[in-house]
Amino acid sequence: MAKNPAGRPARAPRRTSGLSRDLIIRTAIGILDEGGESALTIRALTIRLSTGYGALYHHVADRNDLLTGATDEIITGVLSGTATDTDTDPRAALRALALGLFDAVEAHPWVGRELSREPWRPALLDFYEAVGRLLDALAVPEDALFDAAGTFMSFVLGAGAQSAANASHLAAATTDRDTFLGATAGRWSDLDPSKYPFVRATVTRLRAHDDREQFLAGVDIFLRGVAGDA
Repeated sequence: MAKNPAGRPARAPRRTSGLSRDLIIRTAIGILDEGGESALTIRALTIRLSTGYGALYHHVADRNDLLTGATDEIITGVLSGTATDTDTDPRAALRALALGLFDAVEAHPWVGRELSREPWRPALLDFYEAVGRLLDALAVPEDALFDAAGTFMSFVLGAGAQSAANASHLAAATTDRDTFLGATAGRWSDLDPSKYPFVRATVTRLRAHDDREQFLAGVDIFLRGVAGDA
């Protein structure tokens, strides 16, 4: 580190442009995407933003506030990118919402873990509200709306959390998805066929399946059920 004439380490230049909560949250998202949850610290933010602790705490309460704000920002982006008004095909909109959240967790695995830690955050309530309105527009009976919306949310959030867990597992194991699935399929092939006939029958599909397509197939099964399709 460079030193000033007095021999002390030189301070990093402080930012002269305005600091805002929006800028802080967007910067936090960048850090989370680059290094995961462990990389996000108040110190890392002060360095990235060339600012001091006091200026930062003027806009955010603590690290948990940063995680909440970053997660809400991603969910809000999913909502803003999906048409959910009364002129929208409700089935297509529900499909788009589900896939949007799944893709967001794929792109930002820390979101899935944060949703597991604190699921009912403000932005997710907006997501839940949109789901309820769309199910109502799909003519789901009023007495079934609560259960239908809860089931939809559980499936979407559960799949997102599982996707994040899979990403963490693969990263820790330093292996790729194809190798992992191949090894799992090999173990399943060795199972007792009299005890696990279905599991053994799925081996070929396991090797080649696409998580995103399988997730969307699950959404479609749900939508056909609540819409009363034959």
